[in-house]
Amino acid sequence: MDTTEATEPPEAAERLRSMKQAMRHQATAARKRTTPEERLEAGRRIALHACDEGLIHPFATVAAFVSMGSEIAMAPLLQALLDAQCRVLVPRLGSGMTIGWSELDDLEGLRSVRGDDGSPNTRRPQEPDSPSGGPDTLSDAELIIVPAFAVDPSGIRLGRGGGWYDRALEYKAAKARVVAICWPWETTSTPIPHEPHDVPVDAALTPDGYMAIR
Repeated sequence: MDTTEATEPPEAAERLRSMKQAMRHQATAARKRTTPEERLEAGRRIALHACDEGLIHPFATVAAFVSMGSEIAMAPLLQALLDAQCRVLVPRLGSGMTIGWSELDDLEGLRSVRGDDGSPNTRRPQEPDSPSGGPDTLSDAELIIVPAFAVDPSGIRLGRGGGWYDRALEYKAAKARVVAICWPWETTSTPIPHEPHDVPVDAALTPDGYMAIR
């Protein structure tokens, strides 16, 4: 079955979008059953696998992300990158659609994004106080680490649904490697519905290890 949305009529495209949303709901439900301790341990294991697989090169530029909610904790991997004196870029979402990147100097510099009422926005990841660069900042990155709800055998990634990374990855360097972070049970043999502009990942990194795809 061809799961590419571009050639489908509107009804089929809407059906595929509903399928993806259902997959996100299922993944979110499974993640909420994990404990903070399990998510932190998963993050530690991911950092170890990243080191073992040679993903972390001293002084390299790496784009990563700050975990939130029930995602696998990214703090151990971010700290490993900082310890290797990497230049670490993390997303600056702005209004939610703006594509920007800031340099992360240390984990203590992360701050919660505040809503209009001054309270922390729990639907947004923490961000550093450093200046925000434009979308083309990503072209400096040799390694790009992205969140995923699922990854299929061809490298198609199921994201959070906002399309932010689809737009952001248009600016990646041709030789940059894109690695998705997910739980082992989120690497699926079932093709994920996708569109022509979706950028496949090169590998998945889970607490169980590194899985090269392309």
